[in-house]
Amino acid sequence: MKSNNPVFSRSEEFNRSGANAYGNQTYAGGYGSDPSTWGTGTPGDTGYAAPQAPAAPMTIDSVVQKTAITLGVVLVAAFATWVVTPDLRGSTEAASSLYAALMIGTFGAFALSMVNSFKKVVSPGLVLAYAALQGVGMGAFSKVIEQTFVPEGSGSIVMQAVIGTFAAFAGTLAAYKFFDIQVGNKFRTFVVAAMFGMVALGLLEVVLGMFGSAMGFLGFGGLGLLFAVAGLVLGVFMLILDFDFVEQGVANRIPERESWRAAFALSVSLVWIYTNLLRILAILQND
Repeated sequence: MKSNNPVFSRSEEFNRSGANAYGNQTYAGGYGSDPSTWGTGTPGDTGYAAPQAPAAPMTIDSVVQKTAITLGVVLVAAFATWVVTPDLRGSTEAASSLYAALMIGTFGAFALSMVNSFKKVVSPGLVLAYAALQGVGMGAFSKVIEQTFVPEGSGSIVMQAVIGTFAAFAGTLAAYKFFDIQVGNKFRTFVVAAMFGMVALGLLEVVLGMFGSAMGFLGFGGLGLLFAVAGLVLGVFMLILDFDFVEQGVANRIPERESWRAAFALSVSLVWIYTNLLRILAILQND
């Protein structure tokens, strides 16, 4: 099955049916499923050899394990960034270092997310590097939001956003399984197009903001709230795509290494949901 999701479309295994992937073994002696391809062998050769064992297939357990590792790196890097960076309420130099961590982490993670999305062979090292940079950006972003919009002594909206993110994950997974949600090509196309559209608008907003002409998509007003709510809904749709491809991958017995690709996709979706949920809470707190 061919995928419209860029994370999975670069993987031959995700776009290969189980029958094509493992149904017809070709043996070393030249005997495949097509008689026209049979060879006569060499003198002294028995004419056949034992087939090579296929790689261990991806399982739900392997996806859960790799996702836990990836998210663990994100959380550790985010916590370390929160602890190491100075408070935003301090000096100007302190604020500058916090914003530097935000920029380095965010744009570094974005660059690696593009590499991982379009890389044909998944690289665990690059996935974990993305997770580390994403954690740095997320930790700095969380600290900026918390110290900008939440008065000292009040409850933490960061913890609310973390709890809400995992609640969204659990709720989406439950709905996917219990309601037997079927993912069609039109839904995939819509989600991927919307995702790239929101990323493009976000980048445009950043560029315009450098010249003092921001439109407010990433702001904390009414338009920013609508953009964040749309992003939150889109993040849930992205999780549905992730669940569908994991299910298809396990059913097709694709190689176990593709668990890292699934872990990367799930991590992107969860960070996307967390970021938009935190912005929504900050806007409501500001009101």
